[in-house]
Amino acid sequence: MSRFVDRPAIGAAWVGVGLAVTVGVSFMLVIPIEFLVAPFALLGGLLIGYYANARSDRAGGPWSRILANAAIAGVATGITFALLFLAVKALFFFADTGYPDFNRVDDDGNRIPPFCDTGAPCVYARYLAIGRGPAFEEAGVTDVESFTGLYWREQLSTAGLHLVLATGGALGGAFVFGTTNRRRPEGQPTATPAP
Repeated sequence: MSRFVDRPAIGAAWVGVGLAVTVGVSFMLVIPIEFLVAPFALLGGLLIGYYANARSDRAGGPWSRILANAAIAGVATGITFALLFLAVKALFFFADTGYPDFNRVDDDGNRIPPFCDTGAPCVYARYLAIGRGPAFEEAGVTDVESFTGLYWREQLSTAGLHLVLATGGALGGAFVFGTTNRRRPEGQPTATPAP
């Protein structure tokens, strides 16, 4: 046991990291259904918060240790969700070549319009091509630079949401664990309090 959290809860935090990587890669790269990442961050946090305390054998309390165990596991899970989300967004933002809508070539190697520069200009051009221009103008976005600022503010906001959902879920898992595991089985010693 450490002073603030149980050692098995740190192991549970690493399980949470693995969970976040598995869910993140599955739903952002393999099967791109990105909107499912947020609910899975919440549910994953819930499971990890419960698991951190079950693994630490925290039946019977104290509440401060139950919450601390869940918090460390939830924060690790949430940070992983957030960082992976930002990494995937950065990959697709900076490496977007515009293909197949832009920068195409014919069989003779001649470029076919429309064109865009790799990265932010191509991402911006894609959004304009699907009719987002009026919404961007309302938000004050009129060029690639202002679009880039808006884009990354939105991505950071979503990454923060993933962190909050995973941490909040973990604290919810701690609450479930704490309320459903108040008594130790007879004959089982209670955990020694931290020094």
